[in-house]
Amino acid sequence: MRNIGERVMQVLRQLRGPDTSDAVFEATALIVGAVFLLLGFAIGFPVFWGHEMAISGTGSIGSFAAYGGAVTAVLAFALGRLVSRPATVAPDGTRDGFSVPGDRLRWYDLVAIAFAHAAIAYLGWLGIAELLERSFTDAPVFPFPGAVLVAVAFALTAYVTFLSAVALSPTVLSLVLAVFLVVGAFAAMLASSDVHWWRDNLSALGMSTNSASLAFNATLIIAGVLVTTIARYATAGLPVDDPVDRRGRFIVRGGLILIGIFLACVGVFPVDEFFLVHNTVATGMTVAFGVIVVGLPWFVRTIPRVFVVFGWVYVLVIILLAAFFAVGYYNLTAVELIAAVLIFSWIIVFLRTAGSVGTGHRSDPVAA
Repeated sequence: MRNIGERVMQVLRQLRGPDTSDAVFEATALIVGAVFLLLGFAIGFPVFWGHEMAISGTGSIGSFAAYGGAVTAVLAFALGRLVSRPATVAPDGTRDGFSVPGDRLRWYDLVAIAFAHAAIAYLGWLGIAELLERSFTDAPVFPFPGAVLVAVAFALTAYVTFLSAVALSPTVLSLVLAVFLVVGAFAAMLASSDVHWWRDNLSALGMSTNSASLAFNATLIIAGVLVTTIARYATAGLPVDDPVDRRGRFIVRGGLILIGIFLACVGVFPVDEFFLVHNTVATGMTVAFGVIVVGLPWFVRTIPRVFVVFGWVYVLVIILLAAFFAVGYYNLTAVELIAAVLIFSWIIVFLRTAGSVGTGHRSDPVAA
């Protein structure tokens, strides 16, 4: 198996040309996309032969592209990680091509990230097929064009996923997390058997009596794993010049990991079966976020003050939303939706800000 993998890598290196430019992985991604294009047509045309396919629904080209796209995403992601794996072991003992030195991606990190890519591909192609079905009502799809469309879907999925895998970094992970959460949440909303779920709260989507419970809870669990993964690598570049800096980085990393664990637990413990536990972990996630944001100028003394103010404004908005809910002006769903958007947008911006923080510069902590 190892010899086969080495031969595949050798062929890819020969096809993509000399390793002298940033276009190397781009060329390799095009090769991977072309392979899946041919594979998609070779599989789709015999399956579609003799049938007039629907655009969406059971047995349609949309469902075929969705299921195949999910498998393609997993294979392309695995191939991307294989291609980006260095030939030699680094001095720190790592050998996975990840952009953060001194650390590595664990197997469960890779499984969660691959699953997120697969879910995005699956739900994305289903959504596009549904949109096309509504645009071309009752239009049949013949075997040849159907096979071409499926092949293009496979190729595009492989191309994007491969590039995501080889360029994997905390920032890329944060973007994958954001897209995954949005796609998963909308899929759960559309699949909900209770059209008025929003009258209660977001957690109503995860109730065992709701047909959307599996999609919603699985989205939260995988997203929680992604947050814990991001937390470790996003804080790797923070300054550790002295014990104060090291302790601050430990607190920020621990707080972000705690947010990820609480987020996963929200999906593990549905509100209708574990009411107390569910509400406790949901509240704990918000509290952990507030502690990190408020204490950030003391935890990471090199963080730009504009970002500190940015975070404090977010916390004040969440407190204001809670007050509106308490007086009955907003329902709980509106508060949860806006708070979730604020928290995860802050995390994404924090990843970019943390990466730009230099260890040589230090600003004084904000006065109390």
